[in-house]
Amino acid sequence: MEIIYVYTRKRSEFGRPCSFSDRPAKVSVDIPPDPSMAGGFILRNPVDSYVQHASDMSEHEVNTERVEVESRGVNHVEGGWPKDINPQEVEQTIRFRKKAEKDENYVNTITHLGTLMEHCVKQNNAIDIYEEYFAEEEMAEVEDEPPSAKTINVISKLTSFFDVLLSKRDPNITKRTATHLSWHPDTCKKLAVAYSSLEFQQNIKDMSFDSYIWDLENPNKPELVLKPSSPLVSLEYNPKDSHVLVGGCYNGQMAYWDTRKGGLPVEVSTVEFSHRDPVYGAIWLQSKTGTECFSASTDGQVLWWDIRKLSEPTETLVLDITRKGLLENALGAVTLEFEPTMPTKFMVGTEQGIVIACNRKAKTPPEKITSTYSGHHGPVYALARNPFYPKIFLTVGDWTARIWSEETKESSIMWTKYHLSYLTDGCWSTVRPAVFFTTRSDGTLDVWDFLFKQNDPSLSLKVCDEPLSSLRLQDNGCVVGCGSKLGTVTLLEISSGLCTLQRNEKTLATAMFERETKREKILEARHREMRLKERARSEGQETEVEEKPAESPHEMLNRARKEFFEVIEAELQRRAQAETRGRGSASAFQVKARAEEEAAAQGEESELPEGKEEEEEEKDAA
Repeated sequence: MEIIYVYTRKRSEFGRPCSFSDRPAKVSVDIPPDPSMAGGFILRNPVDSYVQHASDMSEHEVNTERVEVESRGVNHVEGGWPKDINPQEVEQTIRFRKKAEKDENYVNTITHLGTLMEHCVKQNNAIDIYEEYFAEEEMAEVEDEPPSAKTINVISKLTSFFDVLLSKRDPNITKRTATHLSWHPDTCKKLAVAYSSLEFQQNIKDMSFDSYIWDLENPNKPELVLKPSSPLVSLEYNPKDSHVLVGGCYNGQMAYWDTRKGGLPVEVSTVEFSHRDPVYGAIWLQSKTGTECFSASTDGQVLWWDIRKLSEPTETLVLDITRKGLLENALGAVTLEFEPTMPTKFMVGTEQGIVIACNRKAKTPPEKITSTYSGHHGPVYALARNPFYPKIFLTVGDWTARIWSEETKESSIMWTKYHLSYLTDGCWSTVRPAVFFTTRSDGTLDVWDFLFKQNDPSLSLKVCDEPLSSLRLQDNGCVVGCGSKLGTVTLLEISSGLCTLQRNEKTLATAMFERETKREKILEARHREMRLKERARSEGQETEVEEKPAESPHEMLNRARKEFFEVIEAELQRRAQAETRGRGSASAFQVKARAEEEAAAQGEESELPEGKEEEEEEKDAA
């Protein structure tokens, strides 16, 4: 390349700032118009022009400080007691009261505080700030409201959505069933759910064993994941200590958790001393320590445990109704029932449809089985006593739900119609003595109010398409949880009419239970009398048969041959008499016709005399 010109600058002039100054304007170039160029001008048609009418916008971003939110609670308990005194134990509080009343300062303190208390009592008596002025109108509104229920939450395994439209299923290939539900005893905001697959030989290697505790106020994820060694079939909160749960496993073991220590079980029973089949029922007992429970399984055993030493059971009962105590004759337990107001009694529902009533305090194991109730064609999936009338209990099995009384052993006092689908679970209402709930295998929840209707449920609600497997009602009676075969738990809020005690409902329910019990007793007495008569009749026939001498085979053969020929001879005689009678009537007709012909020929009307006619008949017969 040839260099034409070289620009040079001193090194000191590099980077020098520009210096500007003002000066007057001057014309650098002036181009006058040229008319000759107008002929080459071409108009553009059409002309497109664009105008932006949008207002100018600006975008700004600000990163604010994140607010951390946490849940806190305060547990209010009965105060004023020493640390070594449990206020929930009646015996300890009575003993401490007696000790305090013997103190010298007790009388002086009570006298001093009595004046202050008297002033407060007089204030309360002057005006009742909690008086209900419109109670009757509210009751009328409740009675007029039709029965209804609405879905408030849907809990799906391993998901964080509770809305019906946004709920998801378990992504596992093999679906696990929500086999048992348990509400938190102190608050109704937590729900423990046991998940396991009860299908025969459907447990695959990669299937999860976890069960969950859900907090309904923080539904993004389970509050705690329980990790047992085998899938949980039953799970129950401790009513005295809400941090402790006991669970029955699919392999027959028992385990308990303390939520303050994490999701791993604190202790697990040994396989050698545990059940041999899945533990379908596990219930806490009313004890001073609050650590005792008992369990039932389809292996035919009921075992008592103390979680302080869970290595082996403290007591064992074999469900052999023959009272021989043989395990091979035992009936498999499917459900378990215990009422705290009756601490020595409990009931067991079996696979064979029989309900066994037991008494733990009996002296010998055979005496512990007091009575049995048989009325179902299949396993008894639910068994519950009425919270208002403990002698009345509910059973659910096959296609019906039945209400029993302890006084009638042979039959139930009330029952529902036979449904087209199988019934899977049931429970009583905690606030109304005449209301109970049942679930069916077609995904339907039925609410029965037998004071309103006896033949059909007051409310039937299609909860889901898959079968419902478990049911649990909150203590307030307003929210019910339903677990399905695919592991979805649906929470339903019941209308106020079904969870509010009606006027005179206890009186009407008592009268109905007593009437039906009396009717069944009369029918039982009648059936017993008919059975005794039938037995006496059959025994009388047996004695008559025994009085006759025994025949030899040869005599029996001769007697049969003789009877056979007698029958043939009688048949031949009957036929001969019939033929003779037919010929005699034909001859008499011929004689009479001949006499009429002779009379007609002579022109006289004559009839054969009656006596002569009889003589002619006799001659013809001879």
